[in-house]
Amino acid sequence: MEASLQSGRARAVRAYLQHHRDQMLAVLEALVRAESPTDVPEAQAEVQAKLSRLLRTLGYQLTYCPAQETGGHLYARPNDRPRGRPVQLLVGHCDTVWPLGTLQEMPFEVEDNVVRGPGVFDMKGGLVQMLFALAALRGVGVELSVVPLLFINSDEEQGSPTSRRHLRRLAGCANRAFVLEPALGLDGKLKTARKGGGRFIVRIEGQSAHAGLDPEGGSSAILELSHVVQRLHELNDPEAGISVNVGTIGGGTHPNVVAKTGRAEVDVRVATREQAREIERALRDLEPTTPGTVLTVEGSFGRMPMEPTPASRRLWDRAQHAADLLGVTLEEGRSGGVSDANTVSQYAPTLDGLGAVGDGAHAEHEFCYLDKMVERSALLALLLAGPPLPEDAAHSVPSAFS
Repeated sequence: MEASLQSGRARAVRAYLQHHRDQMLAVLEALVRAESPTDVPEAQAEVQAKLSRLLRTLGYQLTYCPAQETGGHLYARPNDRPRGRPVQLLVGHCDTVWPLGTLQEMPFEVEDNVVRGPGVFDMKGGLVQMLFALAALRGVGVELSVVPLLFINSDEEQGSPTSRRHLRRLAGCANRAFVLEPALGLDGKLKTARKGGGRFIVRIEGQSAHAGLDPEGGSSAILELSHVVQRLHELNDPEAGISVNVGTIGGGTHPNVVAKTGRAEVDVRVATREQAREIERALRDLEPTTPGTVLTVEGSFGRMPMEPTPASRRLWDRAQHAADLLGVTLEEGRSGGVSDANTVSQYAPTLDGLGAVGDGAHAEHEFCYLDKMVERSALLALLLAGPPLPEDAAHSVPSAFS
């Protein structure tokens, strides 16, 4: 009986979404035409207004969360949210990397099954899939046992500096979380793991001197920096998932002056929290080898890795089952990049990459597949309709959002 009910629900949801495919495309076009670069806070108003109107038609109450130097964020919850039920968190972002006016050179276009334009893949396509998953569940009369809460930020492309605290609080009360970042690869893998990311600055202080008259009277910060760069690159371990990249260096003033200062910016990616601790310890333990120089290290891991847990693996099992009901193949993968999934996964079982299937994030060939929008929206709807994960106690929404 249960298997028959699930199959019927899957067919009904997919049929609803297939019937509304043109409407999905129209909403995507509207969101893309509302250009919303992260570094222009006022540009977020139009796309947020469109999202707010759509969510209100779905029976959601909107709260705008203002933030300094960003366009602020949207929090949405059902108007008729039953008290005492567990909650599930849906996360997306409305900001893009594309400057205002990009549409003139990179227009919204549809050719057969391919949709192109700034932000279609990362990640306005995912926002459309989220909206229509909720619409489909409502349209076919599915009552959810886990209440959906939505959070859409406008600073994700800058590392979510002002929205991260909201994400932490919401994820801390969630039974599970779904992140609508783009899928991984053209075959649309879900992201069940992500590397963590850290940014560090190594500074060297030496002693300046005239390079011709008194070279031994100085201590070269650049010489010491050259040794440090080599030691940092020795920390790389590709097989273990560790990458340490010195991306920029600088220092000195003139060719005939022994350099007094040196500076290196370091990007670190790790697969596990233990690796993060080890690499950060190695950075903090760096000691200068050039006499007369002083070394300091600044920075930290801004986003810890999204690692598989027993609860998140059960969530992946549910995704595979939902895919089977829809008659599609689903695979998983690990992303080397970071997203808000890194944050929410520290507090709740998380699936990422539930957004658009395509390619070209932050690239001029950005595109997504229209038929996959229907398919992935149906997948999300079935995940939202599932019962709560049994080992996670229900939580109440934080008071700041009530």
